[in-house]
Amino acid sequence: MTKSEVCVIIAAKNAARTIAVAIASALREPEVAEVVVVDDGSTDNTAEVARSADDGSGRLAVMRLDVNRGPSFARNAAIAGSKAPFISILDADDFFLEGRFRNLFAGADWDFAADNIMLIRDDATSDATKIVAPDFAAEPEFLDFERFVEGNISRRRVQRGELGFLKPVISRAFLDRHRLRYDESLRLGEDYELYARAVAHGARFKVIRSCGYGAIVRADSLSGRHKTQDLKRLADADLALLAIDSLPEGSKAVLRRHERHVRDKYRLRNFLDVKAERGLASAAAYALSSQSNLVPIVQGVASDKLEALFRRVGLASGQRQVPPLRFLMAGTSAGKER
Repeated sequence: MTKSEVCVIIAAKNAARTIAVAIASALREPEVAEVVVVDDGSTDNTAEVARSADDGSGRLAVMRLDVNRGPSFARNAAIAGSKAPFISILDADDFFLEGRFRNLFAGADWDFAADNIMLIRDDATSDATKIVAPDFAAEPEFLDFERFVEGNISRRRVQRGELGFLKPVISRAFLDRHRLRYDESLRLGEDYELYARAVAHGARFKVIRSCGYGAIVRADSLSGRHKTQDLKRLADADLALLAIDSLPEGSKAVLRRHERHVRDKYRLRNFLDVKAERGLASAAAYALSSQSNLVPIVQGVASDKLEALFRRVGLASGQRQVPPLRFLMAGTSAGKER
């Protein structure tokens, strides 16, 4: 790869406090030809702060949407308004570690290339960008469809680390060839859906364990405040993926498990919404309307009650406490430090 071939896309809403750091980390990388910020209907001065972060190289463009349209729409608008052959998504409160793209472009045998993510609790340090990641072995591996989808099924009392959180560099040519863009009906799991659809169409999804992306974990992040209907739309997106004729039966079986996993979350959340809005009798009627509703609701409520009891007696604190610093892909044999 030659220099300056990456377009970094930052969809931002009310990110005035963090956007400058994100932009600076992208402009620092010599492989970056464009940084496109899409202010997605912010009510603060995100756009002004973003423009003030320009380094004078002519690589920064700031687009503003008057109405919030969601990250998928914002990213698609940035893709349409940019030209670089590779696309890299950066969240507005995150940052790149120096040298990230040099490591990712070490080989050219991929359509998507992702690296490890350093997950930093927002109260861990006053300047997260000064944290140095350990030197993980960088031997590449490739994700197939079944492994990727299976890697997005979260589990209770286990720290979240779904593979849909990855932030790969993406070949624009692959997206264009298969007419792929972010699903604008999704405000939850839009990354997962795009990656899964791409792999289903034959994308070579390379993963290296060296760390090049810093993600700030905040309790009040936008991604943590999804609506109940967002879960339903994500489960419906799985059904749409099941319609891809070329998927082998083993891949469809894993996809059905993911769909049920998300759908069950939706059913539990919807039960709790109905209870809060219309009372216990209406919620019970919803739960009893079908076995597919009743089982995940009973299991979910029981698990929540048990977990609350464990917390009260001090048995779950060690399981649930989020450490100040961890890595998305650390802890497996392939992810050991050198």
